[in-house]
Amino acid sequence: MTGRRRSSPRPFRRAPAVATVSAVACGAALASLLSACGSLPGSGGSGEKEPVTVMTWAPENTKATNMPGMPAMAQAYARWVNTHGGIRGHRLRVLTCNERNDSVAAAQCAQRAVDQGAAAVVGSYSQFGRQFMSPLEVKGIPFIGGYGASDEEFESPLSYPVNGGQASLLAGNGRQLARDCKRVALVRPDTIQGDQMPSLLNSGLQNGSRKPAKDIKAPEDGTDYSPQVTRALDEVGADPATFGTSAAGGKAPGACVTASLGDHTDAFFDSFRRLQEESPEVRVASVLGSVGQSLVNRTGGTSGPLEGADITGWYPVAADPRWKPMRRVITDYAFGDNRLDPADQGVQTTWIAYTVLRALIEQLDDEGVQDITAHNLQTTLDKGDRAIDTGGLTPKLRWRDDDMLAVQDFPRIVNGMVTYQVVRGGQLVAAQDGFVNVTKTLERRKTDS
Repeated sequence: MTGRRRSSPRPFRRAPAVATVSAVACGAALASLLSACGSLPGSGGSGEKEPVTVMTWAPENTKATNMPGMPAMAQAYARWVNTHGGIRGHRLRVLTCNERNDSVAAAQCAQRAVDQGAAAVVGSYSQFGRQFMSPLEVKGIPFIGGYGASDEEFESPLSYPVNGGQASLLAGNGRQLARDCKRVALVRPDTIQGDQMPSLLNSGLQNGSRKPAKDIKAPEDGTDYSPQVTRALDEVGADPATFGTSAAGGKAPGACVTASLGDHTDAFFDSFRRLQEESPEVRVASVLGSVGQSLVNRTGGTSGPLEGADITGWYPVAADPRWKPMRRVITDYAFGDNRLDPADQGVQTTWIAYTVLRALIEQLDDEGVQDITAHNLQTTLDKGDRAIDTGGLTPKLRWRDDDMLAVQDFPRIVNGMVTYQVVRGGQLVAAQDGFVNVTKTLERRKTDS
């Protein structure tokens, strides 16, 4: 998210509709999942039709956040559907672009999508929404299911998010921590994007009648976070003179530290592990995208600093059977591509975004539309005649005016659901069944907190 604010045109008001609720998972078996959540791509088609060109971009090989699994998932998805004759006969042509965590590169990726006739940008990651949305808006190209890393994804009428972005994760993390934490410190990037994090986390803490978190800024691309760890422990009252040291079994009840530093969260917890021994043990937390199963493994699993950590995500845990179709596609069509981690939220978001694209193409085909254009996709999205079923990975999705949540600064959010997870026995598992709706928490957020 960027700190920029602008007014944006809102879609004209459609007729009221019944609100959608969280989708029930489809059957566990792949065949039943595909039959229940949408036909196998290509089935029911009457010969090959015009291909559909789309783009997926993400930063790769940078010093900050990297999301190489997102374009890799897009490419595997295209191989899958094209092997089966395309989506209702339309072969999928996926363009990819390295966004490089750079505003100029982000704009160049968007312009390339325009120049090569992309009908949509699908499942992409960039913090530079102002730079990439403008070229897309000029040409009317929809941005479907972005990661949620920029404000424009929740402002532009050409953006169709599938999750609640960082806003829902942090609000959910605050609510999750409010159950057990009396004193919280938030370690976050010293960036414009990071500046929004405290009020979002605090909205969740306030929901549980807790005080605002102590705000600790940190370099986005740091390698040693010892100063931030020391300050965080001090701010939450982790005093070894009072509670003893962690090495001696000391614990500071009600003291919690949450960190959201993207790819560099691992460097923070590496510093945390070294310094924790000289202080009493505190509860730790983060959000998926900053912490995942691979980081839990790298930091020592059951003996590492993340054991017992509270983690907030958008989707069901990676082991949930609802991810079985995605896992099968990765196994069969990614050809051992080590960029693809099925537990990565970027990969998962891209899968969901392409599920939305497939449903749109199928709907247009049902309506007799042969030419899949950016305008046709946008019109279908705005009309919202059908709620899109993602197989229970999100609530059913629509982007009509009536579906937008009343969230300050984020008017395009249609999905305010998160999941609570916890690291138990070295594994990320569900902390409770089902989704948690943080919509009201976000709507009550005070941006000046």
